[in-house]
Amino acid sequence: MSRIEQKALTRQRILDAAGKGFREGGFGGIGIDGLAKQAGVTSGAFYVHFSSKEEAFTQSVVAGIVGLRDAVAALRADHGEQWVAIFIDFYLGEKRTCVLADSCALQSLVPEVGRAGAPVRAALQGHLDALVQAVADGLPPGKLGDQQGRAWALLSMLSGAVSLARALSDKAVSASMAAMVKKAALALALSVSDE
Repeated sequence: MSRIEQKALTRQRILDAAGKGFREGGFGGIGIDGLAKQAGVTSGAFYVHFSSKEEAFTQSVVAGIVGLRDAVAALRADHGEQWVAIFIDFYLGEKRTCVLADSCALQSLVPEVGRAGAPVRAALQGHLDALVQAVADGLPPGKLGDQQGRAWALLSMLSGAVSLARALSDKAVSASMAAMVKKAALALALSVSDE
């Protein structure tokens, strides 16, 4: 393996570990030493790849959103019109109950961006727009509004539901809430109305 390839692998390992660390503890809950330790590198090696904790955080959030966009694209390609139901099931199932370090960036990291500076928000905006477009492109046109607006609402609904579910100690209430949100999310995504 070349030195360039080894450096790229090390950077990716640090980025993956940083993403898990930030998901688990938030931006303020882990420092450079903790991030480096999780990646199995020294703090000095961390700084070879990232100039600051903020840069690692920004890149972790972006990587999480890009990963979600890629997952949406793969679901659409693999499952056709059924992709949205599968996505909603997965998000309200596995992503609601997995360990926080493996949670979705939309639910666990994006709220941290609200506390970050304008450069972090600016770096994220285009990636969020691309995620929303990937979701919107897979939604049917319908009477409940435009596809892009419904995509924003769907992603907001799902990430908000997972955040609330994670705050509940009663697993039965969490599951019941997820079931109700699933029905509402499907109705919104497929543009059906009870009226």
